[in-house]
Amino acid sequence: MTGDALGPGPHTRVRRLPAKANYDRTVIFAILDEARLCHVAASVNGVAMVIPTLHAREGHTIYLHGSASNAVLKAVVQSGVACVSATIYDGLRLARSGFESSIAYRSVVAFGAATLVTEEGEKARILDHFVDAILPGRHHEVRPMLDAERRLTLIVAVTINEASAKISSGPTDDGDEDLELPVWSGTVPARLRFETPIPDTNGAMAKGDIALPPSIVRLLEGQ
Repeated sequence: MTGDALGPGPHTRVRRLPAKANYDRTVIFAILDEARLCHVAASVNGVAMVIPTLHAREGHTIYLHGSASNAVLKAVVQSGVACVSATIYDGLRLARSGFESSIAYRSVVAFGAATLVTEEGEKARILDHFVDAILPGRHHEVRPMLDAERRLTLIVAVTINEASAKISSGPTDDGDEDLELPVWSGTVPARLRFETPIPDTNGAMAKGDIALPPSIVRLLEGQ
């Protein structure tokens, strides 16, 4: 691996359709940052399990968080190694045959050393980072997290040892014999879109005089 590459490694070399592989850390980090959630795998009592969860990245570290009783995250920490995957769905790639049809996507698989974050000050900083990773600027708009809430939260730091991206885009992969068929072929793009916010109607919100915070305004304007 070079200084700008996170792979290929023994766990992340793309063997199926290797032309779609990308090992550049800039590409991999961009996909991780844009993906709205990730999946984490572990062996729990001899059973393979996977969970969807939120994540946040700083440099070569992916932070995961969940309940202190989360069996998958506890198993990841116990093993000392984590496998994290994230996918962005970009649309449909419709070929002239069902076999060659697929989806447009950008995905990442990352492996790394997993450790538990226990220092209270660092936990507080990372949890604020989590809030802002989901909605930039939001942690300044909400009340500070309570000590009891931090104690109920497990934070796992995954230091990326190797990773690969796989990107499927562009024209479909029709065989030469199919190119002249009178069948529509192409890409139908898709993207995540946020709709009009629906305010809560409990407590102070019931008065109806609390304006949308800057974080949500920026989110909607940036679409």
